[in-house]
This record gives sequence, structure tokens and C-alpha cells, in this order.
Amino acid sequence: MHYLVLSDIHSNLNAFEAVLADAGPFDQIWCLGDVIGYGPQPNECIERLKSLPHICVAGNHDWASIGKLDISAFNTYALRACLWTRKQLTPDNWEFIENLPEKLVEDRFTIVHGSPRHPIWEYITDPGMAAANLPYFDTTYCLFGHTHKPIVYACDDSHSTCGGFVLPLNEPAPIPEERLLINPGGVGQPRDHDPRASYFLLDLERNTIGYRRVPYPIEETQQLMLSLGLPRLLAERLSVGW
Repeated sequence: MHYLVLSDIHSNLNAFEAVLADAGPFDQIWCLGDVIGYGPQPNECIERLKSLPHICVAGNHDWASIGKLDISAFNTYALRACLWTRKQLTPDNWEFIENLPEKLVEDRFTIVHGSPRHPIWEYITDPGMAAANLPYFDTTYCLFGHTHKPIVYACDDSHSTCGGFVLPLNEPAPIPEERLLINPGGVGQPRDHDPRASYFLLDLERNTIGYRRVPYPIEETQQLMLSLGLPRLLAERLSVGW
């Protein structure tokens, strides 16, 4: 089976379509949450995801946009975008977001947005955080998003230690047998100083994982955001991948 593993689309349809075009044939999308939030096309992104074979977990911006999560901790720009998104969602798409689970298990993979310990909100940002989450999933591998930065944490389960590394770009690599926490980065709002949409391809027949980046028409997304009254900072940050 061939899987397109992605996270944090964030209502950026141009970036999502670029990933779909670049990925080639796949059997299913594994979406790690935050389909919506920040960007200008929440309904369109949900509809596009729904049109394809997929599984998806809830992200913090997904649930915040439907009032299922406290947004008092959001910064001013995220708060404005969240409240704007809430007004846009159709009833069907609201229901889709509302029914997203916090965690899924597929084969050897646990799938969450934030972390296995706190699936919606916790950020895994360093090897120590990765190691602290090892007791909270039973599978060999965990797929997570939320940070918008591609990273793999390889862990020695017996000693509860982890080390982080970035996969080589455009070179499918064998999946190690050790426990891994794997983040494909962000589709719609990367934060690793590379504005290109980020995603992984998972081939369980060959037991490989591939890291890929693809450009998209950022200016079109930015112009649409500004025309809809979304915060300028959220539009401008797309150009610098932060």
C-alpha cells in the first residue's frame, strides 16, 4: 500500500493541490490534522480531502474553528483567522470536522496531530519531548504534525532516549525497525524557513519513506487571504516559510 502522509493543510488549497499533483498515485491519504485554520479556503480543502480516499485525525485549529477547543491561548492572528473560519464552514463540513477522532491506529502506525500523550495540543519539538511520549503509544511508529517542521525522532525504547534527523529530500529511505516518531512538516504553512509544501510518501510494500517538497503559487494564496480580510502577517509569512 502507498500512502500520502501530510499534515497542516491549513485551508491552503493551492498548496494542497500542488502536493496532490506532485505525489503521483497513492492508495490513501493519512492526514495528521489541521485541515483548516489560518488560510483562505477551508471548505474547499475539506471538500478536496473528502473527495479522495483518506483517514484524518483532528488538529487544534480544526476543533478550535468549531468551538470544540478553548481558543484563549491563541495569538491575535490565529484567533482572528479561527473566528473567520468558523463563519465560513458549511454544515456538512462542520460535521466532518466535529467527527474527526483524536487518534487512529493503522497497522504499525499511531496517527495523531500533536503527540500521543496529548493528541490535539502538545508540541513535540525536541528529542526529550519525543522520548517522554514513548509510553503513550504501543505501535512501532507514530506519525504526528502540529509543528509544521519535518523531522524524524529515532528512539531506543529500552533506554527511553531519542535522536532527531531530517530525511534526505527526494530519496526514499528504508524504514528502520526501531521506534520512530515521524513528522511530515506542513503543507499549507511550513515553519522551517522553506516555503515549499512539505509531505512524506510511505510505501509499505517496499518498506520505504520519502520526504518531498513542492512549490505552489504562494502569491495567489496571499492575495486571496488579503482580499478576504485575513491578517496580513499570516499571508506574508508564507513567503518565508515561517
